[in-house]
Amino acid sequence: MTVTAPDHAPAAETTRSSGTRLVDRVFRMRELAILVVFLAMIAIARAGNSEFLSEQGIKDLLLNATILVLVATGQSLVVITRNVDLSVGSTLGITAFAAGTCLNGGGNPVVAVALAVLLGIGVGLLNGLLVSLGQVPALVVTLGTMYIIRGVDSIWVGSRQITAADLPGGFVDFGSGGISAVPCLALIALAVLIATAYFLKHFGSGRELYALGSNPEAAQLAGIPVRRRILAAYTFCGALAGLAGAMYLARFGNVDSGTGTGYELTVVSAVVVGGVVFTGGSGSVHGAALGALLLTSVNGVLPALGVSSVWVLAINGILLILAIAVDRVVALRVASALKKRSARHA
Repeated sequence: MTVTAPDHAPAAETTRSSGTRLVDRVFRMRELAILVVFLAMIAIARAGNSEFLSEQGIKDLLLNATILVLVATGQSLVVITRNVDLSVGSTLGITAFAAGTCLNGGGNPVVAVALAVLLGIGVGLLNGLLVSLGQVPALVVTLGTMYIIRGVDSIWVGSRQITAADLPGGFVDFGSGGISAVPCLALIALAVLIATAYFLKHFGSGRELYALGSNPEAAQLAGIPVRRRILAAYTFCGALAGLAGAMYLARFGNVDSGTGTGYELTVVSAVVVGGVVFTGGSGSVHGAALGALLLTSVNGVLPALGVSSVWVLAINGILLILAIAVDRVVALRVASALKKRSARHA
């Protein structure tokens, strides 16, 4: 008589799949809540200012959010891997001035944008190499590169300033133009956002970023090329920061040595408020984009209602603290629910 051991694999597989569904459901609810708050703020602004949702008002709101959405998309990939890039603001500033210098010298707009992206890729590669190969903490590395780039920018730019008068008319018109109330820059950011979300969901290398962020040691034991994935995330983040620099130049037509100062904190706030967990492994670029829209609406709605800009900064800080607190509560509840389900299946 042959006795076979009970097969626990289906139960374990069921537990894992149900756990994944639970986490996905929680973060979909988080993103839905952000969308509801965003729409509520727009409704309040519309009630207090009838011109807020005019065609130009919508266009301005989207233009203001576009650059933040683009940089937050790149930052999301880095945060998902349990890292952070604090150099995105300084990268945006120096790439914007590089593109402006190219255009001011009679360069082609396509070449200027490509130059900004390549410069951003170079910064991303430097950050990625130091974090992945050098095993230096991401916070230390990117804080250092932030100050280095800012110093180089200050020396290079000095007291100079690039204005819209120094740029080709077509480039400036593209930065403010669009289809009805939808700016061209917003369409570019949307295309990048959709492509990134598709990559994270449908490509193995994209899913590996989540595995890496959830448990770096287990990911390495599973054969995931951890260093290459971190390097790729930083490179992509740098490329989008460079593209955002060129878009910033097209949008505002004004760049100096202070461009992008402090922007990295706004980007991190947008990502965390949007549900990308700072400890890695969870979140989506859709959520980061919604977080960027929410922060942009706060910055636009409150001044439109006559609220002081001091309160705008305070509310941004409150939203960041609340998002971190919610992430902690959600993590504890999800872990408890998964433990109970695992016990039932066992």
